Amino acid sequence: MEANDGAELCFPQLFNTSCRKLTLDGSETVFLHTLLSSISVLTVALNLLVIISVSHFRQLHTPTNTLLLSLAVSDFLVGLLLMPGEILRKTSCWFLGDLMCSLYNYVSYIITSASVGDMVLISVDRYVAICDPLHYPTRITVRRVKLCVCLCWFCSVFYCSLFLKDDLSQPDRYNSCFGECVIVVDYIAGAVDLVLTFVVPITVIVLLYMRVFVVAVSQARAMRSHITAATLQRSVNPTRKSELKAARTLGVLVVVFLICFCPVYCVSFAGENALNASSASYVLSLFYFNSCLNPVIYALFYPWFKKAITQIVTFKILQPGSRESNVL
Repeated sequence: MEANDGAELCFPQLFNTSCRKLTLDGSETVFLHTLLSSISVLTVALNLLVIISVSHFRQLHTPTNTLLLSLAVSDFLVGLLLMPGEILRKTSCWFLGDLMCSLYNYVSYIITSASVGDMVLISVDRYVAICDPLHYPTRITVRRVKLCVCLCWFCSVFYCSLFLKDDLSQPDRYNSCFGECVIVVDYIAGAVDLVLTFVVPITVIVLLYMRVFVVAVSQARAMRSHITAATLQRSVNPTRKSELKAARTLGVLVVVFLICFCPVYCVSFAGENALNASSASYVLSLFYFNSCLNPVIYALFYPWFKKAITQIVTFKILQPGSRESNVL
């Protein structure tokens, strides 16, 4: 069929400059649209519950939960902004213009970078809590964690502004036709981005959690030993159990993140021709699905999240003094 067939063009009135409509099978398009839409709604709803819980209840204003709050904000933005944009990009034509395309790519890079930064901060938090527990209360405070979270988001915005400055100044530089939204990264910039947002953070996360795992295992054995049982039962046992449980839960969070995150960068490293458009969409959907899984992990491992949800859905948080409710 000819290129100027109006039935195949995004903008039939622009015969020479309009993009062709996507050629995915109808059933595949419907499935991808339904999948991303469902994940998007769940992601927004579940992460909104996390944001409300940690923000509202005073008992949850801890350093670790502050990091989880930042992660929930980035996950919430993934469901609210990135998934709908991806649905538009992969199952339809881009009708929002070149500037919105550049802004969409810019925001997606910021959110991704911030999520990776949050995971690094979570790993550092658990490292100090398990490997240096005596100094944890003084070194890891809510105020310092809030400062680190703000710096994480600021650095993400600054880095992405430098990385995508040409696309922001010339939004249509890589679009070959109307109705297209693409981003092209040159080899050097792509290599630098791969190192800064994948290799280095993932290496730090893995090394810290390997150390946390070794120390946690040794502490768990010590807690079970008959020699130190009496001492641990009196002083260290409740705190250590709590910290070990938190380390285990956040370890699950980090592992799930790596499983969902690594394929995206592996595909980028292999090259744009490693997968077809449809397969690349499913790899990206797996990464976005991680934003929906995080609140599910909280629900499975954190009793406070279940209690907080109960108070939220029953509107008890609207009652006076609800911020002081016991959810732990």
